[in-house]
This record gives sequence, C-alpha cells and structure tokens, in this order.
Amino acid sequence: MSCCGPTRRTLLGAMAVATLSSALGAGASRAQRNSLIATDLELVTVTDRSVIMTWTTVAPDASGQPVPVASSGAVRVAPVGSAPVTMYESAEPTPFHYAEITGLEPGRRYIFEAESEGVRAVSALNPVTLAPDAPEVCGEFTTLVPPPGRLLRTFALGNDVHYGETVSGLIVGDFPPGFRSLPDLPPYPEVMLAALLDDLRAPDRGAQRLILAGDLTAEATPSQSRSVRAQLDSWGALGRDYLVARGNHDRPHTGADYASCAPATADHRDCFTEFFVPREELVQHEIGGLRLLGLDTSELDGTGGRIDRPQFDHLTGILTADPDRPTLIFGHHPVTRTSGATALAGPGFILNASDSTELQTLYTRAPGVFLHHAGHTHRNLRTRPDTPCDVEFLEVASVKEYPGGYTLLRIHEGGYMVSFYKTRTPAARQWSALTRNEYFGLIPAYTLGHLTDRNHVVHRDFSGLT
Repeated sequence: MSCCGPTRRTLLGAMAVATLSSALGAGASRAQRNSLIATDLELVTVTDRSVIMTWTTVAPDASGQPVPVASSGAVRVAPVGSAPVTMYESAEPTPFHYAEITGLEPGRRYIFEAESEGVRAVSALNPVTLAPDAPEVCGEFTTLVPPPGRLLRTFALGNDVHYGETVSGLIVGDFPPGFRSLPDLPPYPEVMLAALLDDLRAPDRGAQRLILAGDLTAEATPSQSRSVRAQLDSWGALGRDYLVARGNHDRPHTGADYASCAPATADHRDCFTEFFVPREELVQHEIGGLRLLGLDTSELDGTGGRIDRPQFDHLTGILTADPDRPTLIFGHHPVTRTSGATALAGPGFILNASDSTELQTLYTRAPGVFLHHAGHTHRNLRTRPDTPCDVEFLEVASVKEYPGGYTLLRIHEGGYMVSFYKTRTPAARQWSALTRNEYFGLIPAYTLGHLTDRNHVVHRDFSGLT
C-alpha cells in the first residue's frame, strides 16, 4: 500500500455524506445496494497493542439521496512487509462500523485496509484524515511504545455532556442548522453519557476514576443538574468514582427557572452547587499518592474563563506546600495562547490572559504538575505551555456529539499513555455519524484532532505512586 491523495471514491463518499444527515433522521427510502459507498473512515485510537477505526456505509435511494445501509465489515492488518490477514469481522450488519483490533505488538508499523462487502472504506473530505501522512491515506499506522514499568492507574477524561440540551451544533441563535435527537431514542445527551459510562467499566477499558471537566448541563437548571447527577450516581459515587469541575454552562443563572436555588449574587441563582460542587471552590482528590485538582474557571456571565483570587490562592498554597507531588489539574477552559489562537470563537473563549500567565508561572514552580485537562472547545488538541513548565495541556473532545467520546489516561511507573476513544453503543455510533455533519459538515476538521493529539506517550517518573 502506498500513500496517495484523495481518490474518486473518496470524493464520492464525501459528497454522499454531505446529505447523509437528513437520511439518518428519516431512513425511509430503500437504498440501491449495488452502489454501496464505505466512507468516513477514521483511524481513531492507536495504543501499544490495539487500534480502532470507524466508518459508515451508505447507498443512494431511488431519488439519489444517500441513506445508511447495514452491511458487513472487515479489517485486514499485517506488519509492514507482510500480506494483510483478516483480524476483524463484524458480528452483524450495521451502517455504523466500529472495528477494534487487539493483539498487536508495541512500536511496530502495520498496514491495514477496511472494507464492507468488497468496497474499500475511505476517508471523507477532512484535511486531518486526508493529509499525505494520515493513516487513512497511507494505509499504515505504528503502535505506541508504552512507558516503562507497571501500569498503576487508568483515568477517563471527559467533558461537555450538556445534559438537557435539545439541539446540537448551534453557534448563535438557530445558526448553523442544528441536529435533534433521533426518533424513538432518549435525548442525545443521555444516550451519549450512558454510552460513556457503559464503556468505562468494561474490562478492555478499566477506568478507575472518571474526571469531568465541566459543562455537565446545558443551562444548569434544577432539573438538568438533578438528572445528570442521578445518571452519574447510577454508575458511581461523586468524590470517589467520579470528580466534577464546573463549566460555563453550569454557571449561576437568572430568571424564574432558578428561583428555588441558592443565591450566588443578588440576581443570580446557583442550582449546580446543590447537586455537585460549590462555586469557585477547588476540587481535591488523592489516590495512591497522585493528586487531582479541579478548577472552577467559569465566569458569572459569558463563555470565557477566569479564576477568582481565593481559589487561586488556595491552589498556590497547595502546590507551594508540596510542589513535587505528581498532580493532574482539570478545569473547563483551555489555557494556552495556541488554544486561543486556534479556537473558533477566538482568544476570548479560553482562560483570560492574566490568569493564564499566572497559572502557567505557578506551574513552573510546581514540577509535579504534569497534565492540565480542559474541555469547552469540543475538540482533541494537545498544546505546549507559554512558560517553561513541563506540563501537557490537553483538550478533550465532547461527550455529547461527534466524535463523541473520552480519553483514557494510563499511568505507568515511567510515564503515561493518552488514548482517545469514541463511545461504541449502537445509538452512540449512530448519533456520532449524524453530528459529524454539524457546521455544514466541517466539524471533523476542527474536533477530531491529529492522530498524535489523540494518542501519545509521555515519559515521567511516577515510581513513587502506588
């Protein structure tokens, strides 16, 4: 297999998916199966011993509109220089394919090809998956080499559930056209959160803690806050199994819907506090010597981020008293200048410049801080700090819409491995296929992230953890 640019079949697949959204919602027409298209190929996850790829199969109906078509799926894999062999076959036909191949060797180059009923799966028109070196183009990937030493802990990093939201993909008002829950299914935030929680306890994921960096709710009403807390509590206990930081959607609000909640100011009522964590208060947790700290970066009104002085002083005191302790920090708003320069909404969408500078300067005096997890932008992005601190700043794509998933952070004695996973229940895969058409089909170019943003290894000394 050789690297190449987009083929005619790739272009056809992209054009088909441009109108796939309406077909996913309706699904009433009969497809012409002799015109099957396997598109949207994405090699999402690469670990040391496994790889996961997804794709969708569609075909035009009698009117020429593409509709989802259930088909078989297969993936052939082999080390470079060998003939590919089938390592995955779907258990039953589906339009929304999710293939996980295990048993691979660390640090080895592999070739692969995915297909449905003899039709090769190809990428849609996404600059990330159509780059000359993209696995979807080259048909190659290299497994990661895990950090040395024993696996100590596995954490799941997630954000942006937006519980109670009814239309996904809106930016301002009703623009651009949004997407509503599929017929005969629960509201999509419930579907996607259930899929996340279902994944985490599975033996092949094995997360011991879930860390949620904000925007659990759409507008932090009493009903939304109570309901998302109930769904999370059906999985585990707050403060033990899962930790929560507040996002801008979880901030105090004004209006009659919030009248029963505790006052935050003379005009604002805070319903989120009753069910989760107090406003502007640092979340603290420790496990096996590892320190987890959650920041409330929400503003009282607005989408940007800030850290109030008492919370900042509290964080400074903790890190100053024990600066070398391995520490993971999570908060809703991204921090670095690179994040602000590349965010669709601009620098005003992230943590404000003065707080960002102070926070990163603090990290230079606390060498134990190794990772800062954020959400808010709904994308996978890894950025470097603006100060000489040895901290990874990691944005994780949203739970609630395409690509619809979470990141596993696997901590070894000699470092950590980051792996992004899409959620995999049938309903979650269908919703992700629909919402990849958000922003007029441009959302994959923004939110999926480069393969190395989603999957990478960092060497650190965690030998003192248990």
